[in-house]
Amino acid sequence: MIRKLILLVALLTFTSIFSQDIILSKDAKVSILNCGTGNESYSLYGHTAIRIYDRINFLDIVFNYGAFDFSTPNFALKFIKGDLQYFVTTDSFNEFEYNYRIEQRSIYEQDLNLTPEQKQTLFNKLWRSLHSEERFYTYKFIDRNCTTMVIDKVNEVLGSEIVTSVKPVTQTYREILYPYVENHFFEKLGINIIFGAKVDRPAEKLFLPLEFIKSLEQAQYNGKPLAQTTKTIYEAPENNFSPSIFNSIYTVIIVLLLIVLAQKNWLTYTYFFILGLLGIFFCSVGLYSDHEEVLWNYNALLFNPFYLVLFFFLIKSKLQQSILTAKILITMLLGYLVYMLNKIHLGIVMPFIIAHFVLLAKIALSQKSRNSLIFFTFKKNNL
Repeated sequence: MIRKLILLVALLTFTSIFSQDIILSKDAKVSILNCGTGNESYSLYGHTAIRIYDRINFLDIVFNYGAFDFSTPNFALKFIKGDLQYFVTTDSFNEFEYNYRIEQRSIYEQDLNLTPEQKQTLFNKLWRSLHSEERFYTYKFIDRNCTTMVIDKVNEVLGSEIVTSVKPVTQTYREILYPYVENHFFEKLGINIIFGAKVDRPAEKLFLPLEFIKSLEQAQYNGKPLAQTTKTIYEAPENNFSPSIFNSIYTVIIVLLLIVLAQKNWLTYTYFFILGLLGIFFCSVGLYSDHEEVLWNYNALLFNPFYLVLFFFLIKSKLQQSILTAKILITMLLGYLVYMLNKIHLGIVMPFIIAHFVLLAKIALSQKSRNSLIFFTFKKNNL
């Protein structure tokens, strides 16, 4: 009987909480939690959340805008297309802290200097969004993620764009992203060749957690600091992550050397075929995807659809057409190299540039070799 009574009281309390607004006390605190990076692909760039702490109401809750469901039908296609739905979830602060300590990811907290009315307004927005269509949002790598969603909520309560990127902006989006994948070569390579011209623009949009910390430290509201001094809740130990020996630029160099030095037609032709398929993907994904980051991808000059044309001419033994196509590809490759001279990711694509130039040069010069052979044969026959 007592157990049933306790269960009934708990059920009524739970229902009551979700059926009416919670009035925060005057001592309630609102803070931003920014978490450090991890070694998994989903954690390479950190995480941002909002904490509402009210001792009077026994409330210590964290709102996260970074949740997604791997079981979503056509998950990969939706992610590429740019219409994958992310959603907000909640955790108790203790659970949130425990999870990040287990993952050995630092946690930094910045209390916001908001009025009681602003705290209440922000909390109401967050709380109600849990139980409405506002819970979901369409994820965009730069424009809409766990950090930008929190920034938007805070700025909305403040009534203007107080929280923004630190001025003057001196780096591009690509330059900001680059250090985050320092020990993850293939992730770095993939990100830099899939992203196009947008990420080379100045990083006017504040979109990463650790950059968010710097912004809050400088933000002013009504002539006063918006946030209090940054507190370190948990400082993760030094990251001694050692990537696999295969997850390095040396793997790429070795593979490319084997293709160049082997001088096997089937291997070269297969490589050209793969390059052509990648080129079609880079050119067509912009038509399919809503991610602006993949539009106008100049890396299609390196991984070029014309390699499929070259592949076709080579397997059909059409020498003149192969030579012409190779020369066109060399011209495009040189143009790509010139364009890349001031780009931060030139170093990681340089092995491809060199290998492609060598392979194409062999084909482009094959006409000269053929003419020399004909001349030598003709001269020998006339002696």
